[in-house]
Amino acid sequence: MVDPDDHTVDELIEELETIDDAAELNSVLEAERAGRDRKTAREAVHRRLEAVGAVDGEGESEGDEPSEDADDLEGDTETEGEYEETREDVGDEAEGEEVDEVEAEEDEPDEPSEDAEEDDGLSHPTADKRHVRALQGGHYEDMWVFCETQQGELLDVSKEMLGKARELMDDYAEEYDEENVVAFVLGDDCEGLAEECIAYGADVAVYHDDDRLERFLHKPYTEVSAHMARGQGTAESTDWREYDEPRYVLFPATNNGRDLSAQVQAELDSGLASDCSGLFIEEEEISNPVKTGEPGVKKTFERVLHMKRPDFSGFEYSTILCLDNPDRDFHPQGCSVIPGSFEPMEPDYDREGLVVEHDMELEDDWFRVEITEHDELEAGIDLTGHEVIVCLGRGIADDPTEGMELGLDLVDQFGDAELGITRGIVTSSYQFDGHVEQYSKEERQIGETGQVVAPALYVAAGVSGAVQHKVGMDESDTVIAINTDLDARIRDFCDYFIEGDLFEVLPRLTAALEDGQLDLQAVADGGEDR
Repeated sequence: MVDPDDHTVDELIEELETIDDAAELNSVLEAERAGRDRKTAREAVHRRLEAVGAVDGEGESEGDEPSEDADDLEGDTETEGEYEETREDVGDEAEGEEVDEVEAEEDEPDEPSEDAEEDDGLSHPTADKRHVRALQGGHYEDMWVFCETQQGELLDVSKEMLGKARELMDDYAEEYDEENVVAFVLGDDCEGLAEECIAYGADVAVYHDDDRLERFLHKPYTEVSAHMARGQGTAESTDWREYDEPRYVLFPATNNGRDLSAQVQAELDSGLASDCSGLFIEEEEISNPVKTGEPGVKKTFERVLHMKRPDFSGFEYSTILCLDNPDRDFHPQGCSVIPGSFEPMEPDYDREGLVVEHDMELEDDWFRVEITEHDELEAGIDLTGHEVIVCLGRGIADDPTEGMELGLDLVDQFGDAELGITRGIVTSSYQFDGHVEQYSKEERQIGETGQVVAPALYVAAGVSGAVQHKVGMDESDTVIAINTDLDARIRDFCDYFIEGDLFEVLPRLTAALEDGQLDLQAVADGGEDR
């Protein structure tokens, strides 16, 4: 007989596949209970007993008394996209002991007490909530990318994610096997955008075209995206794939992308790493018993998407992993990506790929919210791609208008430069004179919730260096910081630190550049003039 104490759970599962005799399987189960008594091992034996037909519909072995494991097994059984239904959902067909219901009724008073409050229908808002269980033992493939659009065009971040996905899956093919980059697009008249996704790196582009999807709407976008991911729809729209759900999925960390990513991943019963700026795929060895199934055992997880994002210390990055538990799968492994984190690939409009129209009936109830009137904002300021960025922080507080003017004067000394600001200025109550007020708007914000820049030269004046700001400029080649505080965080990650008041330092830098006494571009290039 197989001795379960001699095997890890994974090894035991392999051994159990060779046993067809119910009596021997029951002996293994009793040995496990008497020994290490691992829940995951007991469940594995029960599954094998079911497979050989030795367990009845109640989850009990033939000829055995009901065991505590039967409830464990039933509770952990998961189905593909099915709901766990309560007795209220399915009525008399629900399984369970009637005595519990009777006892519950006996405990209830015949008449409401005088102190009882009238039920307003809001006291228990989650009473009828049904939980979608993760797909267990599913087949997963491909990296999906939600390509957000605006006014009939792909957002730049969509192109950036496609380029990164292409890079990741090319490396993946060398390490494992070939899988696709799949773009999914929702909108009105979006077939052309799906074709554009192929040019930017996708192998397959799935689109759903409906004039009601012209603008982002929470409910229909979630429903359609989840429907696509599960491979539901007509044969014509799904016969290109032979798997249950995507292996990975990327969303943009935009307002709409953050909304959609959380909802879709919840609908698919998986996890989400938000606001990431670094991605790579590697195997990972884990000893956490929650993930391995038993203490003291290490397990190697392959094909793990490592999702890097800044942590709360301000100077480190945390790597988030979405790893399966022994009794359930967490797929797709998903994250939202900060715009500007990656470079898009050069589009190749001759590149071949598959464009698929998704088929699904959209319910009218999903469109209860109707946009009857809207205004279009002017095009924002794009800070990316400039050689020099001068960024102003809270250090301008003593005279906000003059501080802004000094920053603009320095910007004017370069051929390709722009002015940026920190979130501290955006959220402040600083008063600016009319001629510079336009530079204090959120569109110029640099950081985790703003733009991500990577210039050759980054001048940070009066910027403390909070982690949220660091995310937005961390890839700059050369950073010059100006601050009166020697303990400012930015000192730890700048190349040059000038202790001083920006109201004194900035005019001197501008004058030196005008007179040709200083070449900050040479400093950025690593030249001698430092």
